[in-house]
Amino acid sequence: MDTDIVVIGASPAGLMAARNAALKGVNVILIDRKDAIGNPTHPANTFFKGMFDKTGETIDQSYVVKDLKGAHIIAPSGGTVDVESPAYFLDRRKFDEYYMQQVLQADVDIRTGTEALNVIRNEGIFSISTNKGTLKSKMVIISDGINSRIAGLLGMNPIKYPHDIAWSMEAVVEAPGLGEPDMFEYYVGNHAPGWKSTYSPCGGDRATLGVYVRRHGTDVSSFFDAWVERFKKIKGLDDLSVLHKSVGGDPIVAIPGDIIGKGIMVTGGSAAQSGIGYGMHAGQICGDVAADAIAKNDVSARFLSEYKRRWNKEYRNEYYLGRIALETLRKMTDKEIDTMMEVFEGEDLSFIQGTPLNKAIHTAMFMLRKKPSSLLAYRAALRRK
Repeated sequence: MDTDIVVIGASPAGLMAARNAALKGVNVILIDRKDAIGNPTHPANTFFKGMFDKTGETIDQSYVVKDLKGAHIIAPSGGTVDVESPAYFLDRRKFDEYYMQQVLQADVDIRTGTEALNVIRNEGIFSISTNKGTLKSKMVIISDGINSRIAGLLGMNPIKYPHDIAWSMEAVVEAPGLGEPDMFEYYVGNHAPGWKSTYSPCGGDRATLGVYVRRHGTDVSSFFDAWVERFKKIKGLDDLSVLHKSVGGDPIVAIPGDIIGKGIMVTGGSAAQSGIGYGMHAGQICGDVAADAIAKNDVSARFLSEYKRRWNKEYRNEYYLGRIALETLRKMTDKEIDTMMEVFEGEDLSFIQGTPLNKAIHTAMFMLRKKPSSLLAYRAALRRK
């Protein structure tokens, strides 16, 4: 036996799962196919403080590129709803390295450049075949991304609605003063079906532009190219330099599915636990339950179901509300979106910090589809907050 737990994938959720389990006295090996921690293929690089607060972690300015005040949510017609909630643009390399140091201090054995090729369970022992040999453990925690091959090899379907992953393209762009504003901009409408396009200022002349599209395949480059041209017109830019592009997927409404088995747990993006803060918190819960299972010598699915129970208590309703909202958005015309957004223009939505950014607006979208007149009651409720 090489270790008690092998964690596959050094995502933020994987780092937290490894750290929390090790802090409870469990022996942990963390493997990642990349040669260095802090080099994600498609890095999520922003979060809102209210969502990150779920982790109980303290934000460290060493990995913050720019402090932001919140977001402008912009309708197809240009109407804007402002949500003021502290937010941050991150240097993901520094962010991951910051938490890697915590993992090392917890005495986790980190092995980079180590790719899991197969996992076999025999008589209560897992054999994890890698490009650098075989590891044996009592438990496996999987956190290797939204297209988790290892979960599939183990016969698990950790993402309930994989066809609803929001596939994305994002680029670092440059133009004079482009990074100076202190608010994100999220544009909703049929130019980015099912979710949004984004503008995230990161200081000076640089920002990121992105599109997140659902049910239009994994290649969203045409949506991105159209968004760049549209953005240039909106901002009155004659020229915009695209410095670097990245692609990936966001399982924002894909919903966790089969995330536990005998001796197996799945966390983070692999389990459709979207968002840096929420993914990290899921990893913390996962690591705590895994350590308790090792301590009690009970890695049964029944014992490990405590992980799913705790996650459901914290997030199930929130994630399903988000799914309903974005499915509603996907089916709305631009005119319907404009009508809905008009209801909220000028409203103070700062009270929703600590929940998903657009929770109040998502709820309104659902109401609009079911009963437009209910928006008036919703607006009155906002004013009473």
